[in-house]
Amino acid sequence: MNKAITQGLVLMPPPFSAGLALWSREDGLSGQGSYLAQPNAAYVPADQDFAGCLELQKTNAVQKLRCFQAIPCQPGMYLRVTARVKAISGALPMVRIAGWAGNGSGGNVGSADQVGPDVALTGYGSVMVVSAIIGSGNRPGVDMVWGTAPAFGHFGVDLTGPTGGVVRIDDITIEDVTDVFHSEMFDFVDVRDFGAVGDGVSDDRAAFDAADAAASGKTVVVSPGVYYIASHLTFENPVQFEGTIVMPDSQRLACTRNYNLDTYAAAFGSELTGFKKALQVLFYFTDHVTLDMNGRRVELTAPINVAALCGLTSFSTRRSLVNGNLVAVPGTAWSTQSMTALATYAVANPLMLTGVANIAAIPVGARISGTGVGREVYVTSKNIAASTITLSQPLWAAAGTRTFTFDRYAYMLDFSGFAVLTRFQIKEVEFSCAGIASGINLALAGAIFDVSECMFGLVKDRAITSTAEGCQDLHIDRCQFFSADQGQLAQNRNSIVFNANANDIKIRNNRSSRFGHFGIVAGSGGLFAGNHFFGGDDSSNGIRRAGVVLTLPSSKSFFTGNYIDNCFIELSNEHDAAPDYSNEFSFGSLTVTGNVFTAQNVVAWFSWIVITPRGPGHFVSGLSVTSNVFYARSGDIDRAESIDTSYATLAFNSFRNVHFAQNTFNGVVKRALSPMLIEHTQNTESDTWAVNSSNLLPFGGRARNVVAVVAEGAITNGAGVAQFVTPYAQVEQGVGGQFANLKWPSAVKGRVQVTLRVDNPA
Repeated sequence: MNKAITQGLVLMPPPFSAGLALWSREDGLSGQGSYLAQPNAAYVPADQDFAGCLELQKTNAVQKLRCFQAIPCQPGMYLRVTARVKAISGALPMVRIAGWAGNGSGGNVGSADQVGPDVALTGYGSVMVVSAIIGSGNRPGVDMVWGTAPAFGHFGVDLTGPTGGVVRIDDITIEDVTDVFHSEMFDFVDVRDFGAVGDGVSDDRAAFDAADAAASGKTVVVSPGVYYIASHLTFENPVQFEGTIVMPDSQRLACTRNYNLDTYAAAFGSELTGFKKALQVLFYFTDHVTLDMNGRRVELTAPINVAALCGLTSFSTRRSLVNGNLVAVPGTAWSTQSMTALATYAVANPLMLTGVANIAAIPVGARISGTGVGREVYVTSKNIAASTITLSQPLWAAAGTRTFTFDRYAYMLDFSGFAVLTRFQIKEVEFSCAGIASGINLALAGAIFDVSECMFGLVKDRAITSTAEGCQDLHIDRCQFFSADQGQLAQNRNSIVFNANANDIKIRNNRSSRFGHFGIVAGSGGLFAGNHFFGGDDSSNGIRRAGVVLTLPSSKSFFTGNYIDNCFIELSNEHDAAPDYSNEFSFGSLTVTGNVFTAQNVVAWFSWIVITPRGPGHFVSGLSVTSNVFYARSGDIDRAESIDTSYATLAFNSFRNVHFAQNTFNGVVKRALSPMLIEHTQNTESDTWAVNSSNLLPFGGRARNVVAVVAEGAITNGAGVAQFVTPYAQVEQGVGGQFANLKWPSAVKGRVQVTLRVDNPA
């Protein structure tokens, strides 16, 4: 571009023919002396090489020649000053382009380079061309870097070296050569044009701001170099990084018009640093709600503490991280922190450990294990002064003083530093845990954390952990999970896909392969739909573990359309400090409909629905198991549902509203049903007909109700005469209450269809 044309700038100084009063023998400032009527200067109208020129004798150590005319200067503008000079007689001097830089207030800009390189005159009569380029940016080819402060200049030449010599100088020309560096047809501005140094030490923040302000929709180019930015920087225009920047960890770079990992990786010269800085600013600037990783792979050498990275402890605006691959790189940073400590637990204070030894060394977020501790109990906070630890869940049988183990896992993205984090989404991100890392650790509180269409590979300990209640309304959708211990026997695996302590989780359309458990769920209102969780191994007569454990007895949840493969649903109350039944909701509020349950090479006592009461007196209330397929593919199993009596059994006489119906069984010996229709044939006359449920009522429960008796054909006496009589029922008869007796007024025989229930219907 040529601003003399595009902006009407007057760049050419006057010719010498216009009068030597227009030329200064000092710096060109108003009031300084000119060359008019000076004995060492004269205008020569004709010269064989110059049409008109100034003849000047060098009488000073530095003989200055400056135009009084103020030549405008602008950031991003580059001027070439040219002088044609020849020696006439006397000592041969040196010549250089020079200028006086003035700011908007008329003062001199001392930081500007105000002299160009010296050129020696080597003989008489030979024309030498002396030129220099003056501009704002520190660019290759710029002889005099002025920066952005100068608003104008007085340009000319200096004669240096020996005095006494006489030279002739042709009219000095000044031309705009900005297009040599960048043309207006190119839609960008360069930070170096606005004074950026790019030495990795000088703070270039002001130059970056100036370039961004001047861009007005153009792209800001950060040309090659290393630029130190000492404070927060925001680009309001698109930015392209050819060089890199360095910033303090606490300072943020916000690229508002091309906010993605490509930009930040280029800006910091590293995918890892770029990812951290991009993730940091995601929680601050509002122009975008999504950080796009551009499908890039980022290698993590250590867990990322997201709250510490951002300098925040609370955030409640929707944000998303999408489309990339996070890879754990081996190193000691991924090691599990493990320790044991003596502590005291009291049932009256169910979420507290007191008198905790060496509490300072116990990390918040550690999982607690030990006698009487249920699965997935975590340290949510600690009070070092009081030697107390707050727990995520109560302990079911740990009263007294004992030794506990604390394990703090290393997560690729750890959000647990947030006291509250709401509406955060991770989508289409692959977590390559490499057998050394866990995936995501949730915030202490918050709602609607959404993990969708992600893949978790070779998870060491946990894919998604909730150490408190940051899992409220947790969404896990269309994800794939692969454990690092899938080569172990099922009973030896320690990995878990996720746990939840709060309510209303949505777990949909996921696939999990060979984890210790798919989910440990302590809240209510759970939705499990369309998932395939597989817990098998290659052994014969193998032990299987729970796929999903519901630790809140009345879970108010449902399972629909899942493929529950070589594992089971377990109902437990292991997060109850007083696990004996005490006038509370017991096991139930659960709907299991339209699922496929399958198993192979399992022990005969394996079941797909298991209740594990941790104390006596509990029962089943509000359980619906309908329209499922139970399929044992190799060898029969005893039944599809069972009670784990390791700690206690159920109170069968308290069952309420239990519905097992319309299920399909293959390879299952005892096929549970309630209500159960039994055809009973009495071949010999009797006034008591014992109708046997054959232990087919759910969970081996009792025949608690006879809801229908329909005679099929005549009921007859010993003479074969039809008897028009009806019986009454006696329930819970015989061993284990498996029988219901039909009592007739007299001895009769015949056939009846009897409907039994394992429960009271309401």
